Amino acid sequence: MKHALALLCLALLTACGSGGGGGPVIADIQARNLYYGVQAEFIVSGSNLATLDNGIVPTIANCTPPTPASMVLGQLVFACSVTAAGELGVQIRDKSGALIFAKTFTVPAPQVSLDTTMGTMVVELNPGAAPISVNNFLNYVQLGYYSNTLFHRVVAAFVIQGGGFTAGLVARPQVFAPIALESNNGLTNKRGSIAMARTADANSATSQFYFNLVDNPALDYQDAANPGYAVFGKIVQGLEVMDAIGAVATTTVNGIADVPLTDVLVNSAVRKQ
Repeated sequence: MKHALALLCLALLTACGSGGGGGPVIADIQARNLYYGVQAEFIVSGSNLATLDNGIVPTIANCTPPTPASMVLGQLVFACSVTAAGELGVQIRDKSGALIFAKTFTVPAPQVSLDTTMGTMVVELNPGAAPISVNNFLNYVQLGYYSNTLFHRVVAAFVIQGGGFTAGLVARPQVFAPIALESNNGLTNKRGSIAMARTADANSATSQFYFNLVDNPALDYQDAANPGYAVFGKIVQGLEVMDAIGAVATTTVNGIADVPLTDVLVNSAVRKQ
């Protein structure tokens, strides 16, 4: 009787496709955690997948080489780190190299929410044009570095600058090495754009950034002798907050000009997507 039941169970499993023959069949691909600079997971579902010789070979555009994260009956999960915003194509080929399934996803541009004492600004970053600047900024955001920092420089009808000082104009120590200048990237210092502040050394930007209150073409790349400043994103929500900060009264403190009379603080900088 036990042998008969075992044979019956085996027949039922085979009929349902568990352990059955044939090549892999893909029903769909879903994505989790699909954000720029983050490890995403791609869930491949179908049949004849979880076998040692299924020959599944995924190719994922704008992602590091995918590695298997898990394998269960009817489902494979691959993980990779997303390296670009925009379209991300996934192709699945069998062991003969034939394409058996393809799907395209969209990776949103990274956004950071700056909560200030005068309101909230949401900044959308452009890693395609300025990957070094974007990655640097996101690294500081991830550390929580910008919490309780000042907009320490406000020049009416020009820029507001922050990211380097706390209350009392105390300099916050830099964490990462200075980055290479990316000013010749096609982005311009238009009103509402965010760019990296730096010293006279072109490759000296660290944590400080500024927002353009107006169009400032004089800050754009001109030539090797006048390299300008690297724009790496723009405000997509809260432009009125930028304008309000840009209108505050300023003074000179310890020889430093254009310091707001009343502290304007970044309470927090948090990645939204």
